[in-house]
Amino acid sequence: MMVSRRKMIALVGGGAVLAAGSAAGGFVATRRPNSALTPWESAGDYDDPRMAALSWAILAPNPHNRQPWQAELVGSDRVRIWREEARNLPETDPFDRQMTIGMGCFLELFRQAAADKGLVAEMTLFPDGEGGPVADIALVSGGKPDPLFQFVPSRHTNRLAYESRLPSNAAMAVIAPEASEIITDTERVDALRKLTWRAMHIEMTTHRTHMESINLTRLGKSEIEANPDGISVRGAMQEALILAGMITREGQADPESSEFQQTAKFIRSAQDSTPAYATVKTTGNTRPDQIEAGRLWLRLHLAATSEGISMQPLSQALQEYPEQSELYAQVHELLAEPGETVQMLGRVGYAAAVGPSPRWPLESRIIG
Repeated sequence: MMVSRRKMIALVGGGAVLAAGSAAGGFVATRRPNSALTPWESAGDYDDPRMAALSWAILAPNPHNRQPWQAELVGSDRVRIWREEARNLPETDPFDRQMTIGMGCFLELFRQAAADKGLVAEMTLFPDGEGGPVADIALVSGGKPDPLFQFVPSRHTNRLAYESRLPSNAAMAVIAPEASEIITDTERVDALRKLTWRAMHIEMTTHRTHMESINLTRLGKSEIEANPDGISVRGAMQEALILAGMITREGQADPESSEFQQTAKFIRSAQDSTPAYATVKTTGNTRPDQIEAGRLWLRLHLAATSEGISMQPLSQALQEYPEQSELYAQVHELLAEPGETVQMLGRVGYAAAVGPSPRWPLESRIIG
C-alpha cells in the first residue's frame, strides 16, 4: 500500500519504527550511530582521575547538545574548564545564560564523578573574570559518593508524549527537594501547556531562531557521526525517509511545508500531554547563579531518573530575545517571586524510555 508523504512524516513524528523481516531488522541494526554514542559506554575508563571525571562530565545535558566545554589539564592534579564561545547560540541565547547553565550541569557531574572515586573537586568559579576559564578545579582526597551518580548512564532528555498520571507520592518525595517547585495543580499546568507551546511556536516561526536549530540539525547516522552534537534525527524509519527525500532541511525550515507542520504537530501533542512541570529558580542572575542553576537541574534530572520519571527542558519562554519578551514576563509572573529568575522550566512525567544523545569523544574537548 502506498503511504502518503503526510502520513510518512506523521509516523516519523510519532517515533514509529519499521522492523518487518530480517532485512528491515538488519537496517535497524546498522542505523545506530555507534561511534557517537561510545562516550556513554567508555565513561570512567581512564587512569588519570581528572580524565575519568571529565569522561563522565561530558555526558551532562546542555543547550542544543552543543557541548561547549573544553578542559585544560594543569600539573598533576588540576584542571581548568573553559566554555568554547564558537558553540554559542546567539539567536536564542543572546546573553549566554543557557550555555552557562549547561556548564553548571557539567561541573556538577564532574564533582559527582570525582566524589565517586573518593576525591573532592575544589572549584574556583571564573578565577580570571568572565572572559577567562569557567572554573579552576583541584582534586584532593576526602570525597564521598553521591547516591545520584549511579543514575547518570540512564539520564536522557525525553521529548516523547508523557502519560497522564502524575508522579507517585513516593517519587515526589525524592524529586521535590531537588527542584525549586514541582507544579501539578490542573489550572497552572494548563496555563503552562498553553504558554510553553506559544513560546515554542514563536521560536519555530521566527526565521533566525528557527534556522539556528535547522543549521544544527544532523540528519541520519552519517551526519551524526561526523558531527555528534546539535539536534539528531535518527532511527530506522527516519533514515528511510531521509534517503527518500521526505525529511530535508529545506522542508523542516519552511513553515508552509508538510514536514514543518507535522513536526509542529508532534511537538505540540507531546507538550500537551505534560502532567507536571518543574522549575529551578535563583534569587540572582549572575554567572555563578547560572552555574548553580545548572548544578540543580542536573541533580533534579538524576533524581527523576532514579524514580523512572522522564524530563525535558522547555526553555523557549525563558529566552531573552525580543519576540519572547511578553511570554518571559508572563512566565515570571506565574512562577517567580519578585527578584527571582526562572532559570529552568521542564516537563515531568512517565514516558517510554529513550536512548542517549551523541557526544564528542573526550579527547576532542582537551586543549592546551
